[in-house]
Amino acid sequence: MVLSLALVPLAACQLQEAQPEVQPSELTIAAEPSAAVAPSASDEYNDGLVVPGERVGPVTAQTSRADLANFYGEAALSDRPISLGEGSTEVGTVVNPGTDQQFAVVWKDAAQSQPRLIKDFGKAWQIPEGLGVGAPYAAVQAVLGDFDLYGFAWDYGGTIVLEGTTLDQYDDTLWLRLAPSDAAIAANLKAYEAMMGDGIFTSRDPNLTVLDLSVYEMVMSFGVAP
Repeated sequence: MVLSLALVPLAACQLQEAQPEVQPSELTIAAEPSAAVAPSASDEYNDGLVVPGERVGPVTAQTSRADLANFYGEAALSDRPISLGEGSTEVGTVVNPGTDQQFAVVWKDAAQSQPRLIKDFGKAWQIPEGLGVGAPYAAVQAVLGDFDLYGFAWDYGGTIVLEGTTLDQYDDTLWLRLAPSDAAIAANLKAYEAMMGDGIFTSRDPNLTVLDLSVYEMVMSFGVAP
């Protein structure tokens, strides 16, 4: 599993209405073909679903900046630097900023023709197994069972190791990161300090049970590991 967060960071499928067939015996002139209809945020795939490596709602690996505007409307987009960890940023586009439906696209190229990855998800977004930002530790355990994670208090702290778990198929396309609550840290500082650093810990460590953990970050890649 690659943890380097050089997160840099889909042409969306368009629906075309069928053209009526004109029989040779008809004397009327055939109507012009209907214009292609761009998918919108209300279409089938705007379902709050993140399928790692495949799509985020209607957004796929071929979605451009122009497609995002067609899906969500220009007013719902904000172009800004996206933090990638370790002090680095890349220009990206935030969709629905400040809402539970938010996500940020980091572009693969300067032309903003393809996303590389998507991050900064609001709580409305979940993977098919029901996990997303805000999911409590108990929900993560219910899906994964026993697992390993990286220690806290660094840029990639709390990253879950998916390899060898029930979510192994998402390894290198999905990153889920856990963090303790501020209140739990204050009340259990020694337990928190025992779990700090870039080493790997087991989810069975008793220090984790008092830290009130939840998923604080989800990152989805289109085949390029951050």
